Amino acid sequence: MELGFDQGASDAREARYELVISVDARRSGQYSDAEKPLMRERIYRVLETAFAQARVARDAIHLEDRGDGVLISVPGRIAVARLLGLWMAEVHENLREENRSLRVPLGLRVAMHVGPVRHDPRGIAGHAVDLTCRLADSDVARQLLDQEKADLVLAVSDSLYLEVVSPGGKFIDPERFAPARLTLKEGPVTAWFHLPGRPIPDIAGSVPDAPPASGGPAAVRQSQDGDEDAYDDEDGSVRYTAGNNMSVHNGGVYHQPVHFGDNNGTDPGRPGHGR
Repeated sequence: MELGFDQGASDAREARYELVISVDARRSGQYSDAEKPLMRERIYRVLETAFAQARVARDAIHLEDRGDGVLISVPGRIAVARLLGLWMAEVHENLREENRSLRVPLGLRVAMHVGPVRHDPRGIAGHAVDLTCRLADSDVARQLLDQEKADLVLAVSDSLYLEVVSPGGKFIDPERFAPARLTLKEGPVTAWFHLPGRPIPDIAGSVPDAPPASGGPAAVRQSQDGDEDAYDDEDGSVRYTAGNNMSVHNGGVYHQPVHFGDNNGTDPGRPGHGR
């Protein structure tokens, strides 16, 4: 029996704890105007077929179109483990099937988090929504998808990993998730990353190699492009500063740009960044 839910009962003044899912397409800005409708059709076909296969009714969930992806919230009456396990397994298989006939395969970044969500006639909002979108848009998620030439990468929040992933379950293997420390607009967070159908991802390998040290603690050096200063810290980690407002820590500290000063949340080189 399919599970359903009356979204009309939601009250914008009340926050409801729900599973939030953000799905983004890889390099969507490289699709031409003629190609984008086909890309969007494939995304919806992959996701909606997976919902049917996982026996979650379409009207049980809230789904918003995001142009190059979708934003989904799932009410608490539907088990989170069903979405993390069976639904994700079906999404992966459906995506692989779609890609068999494509010269340039469709890649998806999926993120999940559970938290308070507020509904209104225009959609959903709240910190849980913001965090989920940031995880899907993180540099680690992007780099893993590219360097592994994978179809799909899944990112989950630390709380979701501890409460649902770590106990394990059908189609849920906690041993294949790797943690990374990210610094987002809201501050530093831990997220866990998984490549369905593959071994535990190499998070360290997703961070660009540091330039060779010039010797001594806290040594300052110029990067190869001449625009970036790097500092060797005493613990052996490497911290970069670029453009006076960005730093990246390498060596097990941060795996995501850290922004200081002016930050309007946009990056013309990254479609959808700053949502």
